[in-house]
Amino acid sequence: MRYPLLSVLVALAATSWSFAQTPARVFDVRTYGAKGDGATLDTAAINAAIAAAAAAGGGTVLFPAGTYASHSIHLQSNVALYLDAGSTILAADPPPAGTPGGYDEPEPNASDQYQDFGHTHWHNSLLWGEGLENIAITGPGRIFGRGLSRGQGRRAFLPGEPAPKAATDVLGADGPVKAPAQPVLVPGPFNYPNDRDSLPAGVGNKAIALKNCRNVIFRDFTIYHGGHFAILATAVDNWTCDNLKIDTNRDGIDFDCCQNVRVANCTVNSPFDDGICPKASFGLGYNRPTENVTITNCQVSGYDEGTLLDGTRKRGGGNIHPYGRIKLGTEANGGFHNLTITNCVFDYCSGLALEEVDGGLMEDITISNITMRDIVNAPVFIRLGARLRGPGPLAVGAGRRIKIDNLVAHNVAAQSGILLVGEPGHPIEDLTLSNIFIDFAGGGTREQAAREVPAAERDRYPEPSRFGTIPAWGLFARHVKNLSLDHVELRYAQEDLRPAVILEDVAGVSLDRTRLPHAADTAAIVLRNVTGLSVHQSPGLADTDHPALIVDGKL
Repeated sequence: MRYPLLSVLVALAATSWSFAQTPARVFDVRTYGAKGDGATLDTAAINAAIAAAAAAGGGTVLFPAGTYASHSIHLQSNVALYLDAGSTILAADPPPAGTPGGYDEPEPNASDQYQDFGHTHWHNSLLWGEGLENIAITGPGRIFGRGLSRGQGRRAFLPGEPAPKAATDVLGADGPVKAPAQPVLVPGPFNYPNDRDSLPAGVGNKAIALKNCRNVIFRDFTIYHGGHFAILATAVDNWTCDNLKIDTNRDGIDFDCCQNVRVANCTVNSPFDDGICPKASFGLGYNRPTENVTITNCQVSGYDEGTLLDGTRKRGGGNIHPYGRIKLGTEANGGFHNLTITNCVFDYCSGLALEEVDGGLMEDITISNITMRDIVNAPVFIRLGARLRGPGPLAVGAGRRIKIDNLVAHNVAAQSGILLVGEPGHPIEDLTLSNIFIDFAGGGTREQAAREVPAAERDRYPEPSRFGTIPAWGLFARHVKNLSLDHVELRYAQEDLRPAVILEDVAGVSLDRTRLPHAADTAAIVLRNVTGLSVHQSPGLADTDHPALIVDGKL
C-alpha cells in the first residue's frame, strides 16, 4: 500500500513544481492603487490593472474582499475578472448635472430611431466591452449598481431610500432630470430618440454591456440593482452565463442578436421588467437573428427588489403587477431561430411570452418542463404582430414550429388564459401544446363572456393586457394554423361563466385527451371561422372530425 501512496505524492509534487515554474498572471487591483473602501473612486486603478493584464497577453484581474467604487470599467480581450468572496464592484453615483466626469459618454448610433436609448448604447455602463474575445467575469463576489439609472433620471433610488427633496435633485430617481447641456433630440417615426428616453453623458444605465464580442463566460457572481439592464449583450457569440443571481430594478439578462448562447442555473428577480429576455433588435444597424440558444435550470420571479437576495421573497411592495418572466422580444427585427427553454421555474411574475412583431422569423422553438405559481397574466402568450419597428419596407414575419410540453401552472390570474394571436393572413403556424396542466383563479362573468376582443393596435407595445379581459378563461386563439392540444387539462378555482376556449380564424385544430370544465349553460368551446376541427378522447366532448368551415359554432 505504501507504493501507490508514494506515486500519488510524487505526482502532486511534480504538479506543484510545474505551477511554480509558470508565472501566475494575476493582477490584483489593489496593486494598481485601488482602495476598496467603498468611498474612494477606484476607476483608474481598476482600468490600469485590466490594461496591464491585456498588455501581458492576458490574465486574471483580481478583486479581493472590499468595495470598489467605480465609473466605467473597460473590459479587454483575453482578460478575466475574478470577484473574490466579499468583494463588490460598486457603481458610483454620477456627478452633479452639468459637471464633467462620471460614466463614459453614450456612443453615437445611426440606428437609434428603432429602439429605446438603453438598447442603442453600450459605453455608458459600469462594465463594458466592444469587439472583444476571450473574456470572463467569474467568482462569488457582487456587482452593486447603486449609482445607475434605470432610464429617465440620473440615478434610480434603492428600495426604501427617501425620494428627492426637489425635482432638481441631481440624484433624482426616475423623473425627467437632465443636464442643462443635453441636446434637443428629434424623434424618428417610432418616437426614438427623444429627450425623455435619453440620458446625458456621465450617467450610467447598465451594470454590464457587451457588443460584438465572442467567447464569453459569466459565472457565479451576483448583481443587485443593475439599472436599465443588469446585463445587455448585443451580438455576443459563444456565451456561457452560469449560476448568476440577479435581483434588480429593471431587466435582468438580455441577449440581443446573440448566437450560441447557454444560460443555465441562473436566478433572476426583476419585479419591474423582464427577467431573461432574448431579443433581436436593429441596434446594430442591420438584422441579425438570435439563434442556437439554451435556457435551462433557471428561476424567474417578481418579488420586491432585494428580497430574493435577503431570502425574504416579499411580494407587492409598490408593484402589484410584477414582470420577472422569460420573454422573446419585443425587439425582434432579426428573429429567433433554434431556441430551447427547459427546466425553469416562474414564481409570482408574468407568464411566458413569445413576441415577434418586427418582421423577423420566430421558428423552431421548444419549451419543456416549466412550473409556474401565482402568475399575474397569461401563462403563455404568443404574438405574431405588425408593429414593424425598423427600416422599411417591412412585412409581418412568421411564428412557426413551436412546441410547449410539460407545463404546470397554479393560481393564474383570471384576466386571460393562454393567449395565441397572429395577424390576418399571417397565422401562427404548427403550434403544439402538450402535457399542460393549469389552474386559474376563475370567477369570470357572463358580461365578460360577451365581450368582443378587439384587434390590438399594430404600432403598440405587445402585451396580454392590450387585449383586455378575454371572453374565454382557458385559451383564446386567433389567426392560427395547425394547432394541436394533447393531454391538456385546464381548471378554475372559482366557477367561471366564460367558455373555456374560443377559436377564431383557426385552420386545422386537434384536441386529444383534453379536459375543459365549464359552467352549466356555458359552452366548452366557441368556434368562429374554424376549419379542420378534430376532437378525440376528450371528456365531455364528442369525438369528431369536421374538415369543413364552422362559421359560428359551439361544443
